Amino acid sequence: MEKPVITQAMINAYDEYTHLSLDRRSFMQKLTVLTGSAASAAAIAPLLAANSAKAEIVAETDARLKVGDVTYPGAGGEMKGYLAVPADAAGKLPAVIVIHENRGLNPHIKDVARRMALEGFVALAPDFLSPAGGTPADEDKAREMIGALDGTQTVGNAVATVAFLEAHDATTGNAGAIGFCWGGGMINKLAVASPDLKAGVAYYGSQAPAEDVPKIKAALLLQYAGLDDRINAGIEAYKKALTDNGKDFTIHIYDGVNHAFNNDTSAARYDKTAADLAWSRTIAFLKAKVV
Repeated sequence: MEKPVITQAMINAYDEYTHLSLDRRSFMQKLTVLTGSAASAAAIAPLLAANSAKAEIVAETDARLKVGDVTYPGAGGEMKGYLAVPADAAGKLPAVIVIHENRGLNPHIKDVARRMALEGFVALAPDFLSPAGGTPADEDKAREMIGALDGTQTVGNAVATVAFLEAHDATTGNAGAIGFCWGGGMINKLAVASPDLKAGVAYYGSQAPAEDVPKIKAALLLQYAGLDDRINAGIEAYKKALTDNGKDFTIHIYDGVNHAFNNDTSAARYDKTAADLAWSRTIAFLKAKVV
């Protein structure tokens, strides 16, 4: 059986469904029109979505790591998260917060935390849906719950995560952060809210308002997908504000790739070449800025 052809219009429809106002029924109707039949739409939809079965690049049982669930104080209640630490660490290590997409803390993000730990960091992936009871298995439900979060409390929980890692026995007291999609936007908000954050890496994340940029102390690495018109519309204004305020930042735009190009569980949007380059830049940046 031939592999279905996925067009940019189909990817754009999926982005509209997962990030804007299109509900699942409307998305499937639109996909049916684009593919030519309901059967083709049903075959292509899973390729556009993330596949949690493909989430594990670094096994949870990897002997090089110590991993497990943790709880810690948030802005207004208990936060839960997933902590990964190199098993053979000879001393204290810098810390990195791994902030999830709008699907919540899922197996893919836990895997990214393990990858980060193998690079020599104490990696913590918080569940920002903790105030709502935690991330559900249903991704559509998780997206609804993300949209219903209290914005001020959520940023406060991110700031509390920095504080938790600063005080953690395994860390040097310095923390950076990396975030994807919704989490990329959270990186920019966290940089505004936390003067203690040393560095932030935002993958295809919405930008902070220009008037908030003077508050940023962290160095920023901002990584964007060339085909991501929705997010990229804010780049120039953000770049100008960062430049005008003398901030430490670097912007990379990866031509010809889509929003979520780093997510290797999404067959249609993942781009290995861009993802590998962005990851190498991420690790080099964090090792230079968070010590």
